[in-house]
Amino acid sequence: MKDSLVLLSRVAAHPDSRCWFLAWNPAGTLLASCGGDRRIRIWGTEGDSWVCKSVLSEGHQRTVRKVAWSPCGNYLASASFDATTCIWKKHQDDFECVTTLEGHENEVKSVAWAPSGNLLATCSRDKSVWVWEVDEEDEYECVSVLNSHTQDVKHVVWHPSQELLASASYDDTVKLYREEDDDWVCFATLEGHESTVWSLAFDPSGQRLASCSDDRTVRIWRQYLPGNEQGVACSGSDPTWKCICTLSGFHSRTIYDVSWCQLTGALATACGDDAIRVFEEDPSSDPQQPTFSLTAHLRQAHSQDVNCVTWNPKEPGLLASCSDDGEVAFWKYHRP
Repeated sequence: MKDSLVLLSRVAAHPDSRCWFLAWNPAGTLLASCGGDRRIRIWGTEGDSWVCKSVLSEGHQRTVRKVAWSPCGNYLASASFDATTCIWKKHQDDFECVTTLEGHENEVKSVAWAPSGNLLATCSRDKSVWVWEVDEEDEYECVSVLNSHTQDVKHVVWHPSQELLASASYDDTVKLYREEDDDWVCFATLEGHESTVWSLAFDPSGQRLASCSDDRTVRIWRQYLPGNEQGVACSGSDPTWKCICTLSGFHSRTIYDVSWCQLTGALATACGDDAIRVFEEDPSSDPQQPTFSLTAHLRQAHSQDVNCVTWNPKEPGLLASCSDDGEVAFWKYHRP
């Protein structure tokens, strides 16, 4: 099983600092990393090597916690502990900070673009989720402040094809939001985790959502539409999201991140035990009660906590990870 995840390259991305998060651009040709050194670095290939193409250092006063590319690939958003979100515009190999979004009371923990590119979501330690609208002139306006969580909000992610937003929080829940009569509303709360929910990932279809937690489990939630054949009750026209699978007993510490490959369906996790794991859905299992097998387990993927894993959107099996050790690693996953 160990040979199914092979190290391609390792770079000292944020020396003497933590590397918090990674994001591939939509073309899969560039990787953005961010860290406790207040910097964002953009990585690309030269031959077989991954090299730093740009350093974005002028935007933030404190740790950069998350980065996200716009669907068109021309913009990068960065969320920081300085309570701001910067929007960077790409000009060939250079990036310019064109807008700074302010309003959160303290640390911004995550940022994500809707699939249309017209909406941006941010979340914060101030317990709120903000939805921003982007117009043709690249002006950003906050159109909704959602105060559904009772604690620090760790992560936001959009559905791959719809304007449906999910958030994960220190209050042990996942919330789902959609627009209704020109305002955004929370239409579902997913309960079941016993501790902080750190990260979320939709599957390629958007019908399922994976959540990972400090309780050392990954939960798979499935959407059931009104009138579904399975007889799952729905209120009005809202879908119901139900936990259909819990991956437990695999991780010995907090699971900080989960990534669902949009090409192969493989699920990767980043854990506080320094390991990376990959799971595959058993093809013969019931879709209403799926089972997943551990197909790769790299115990010492990094020398400290693994904070993020992310599958390349274009190259099947290419996985990037980053850690408290400041390094970014590139892996090739071979299905066993």
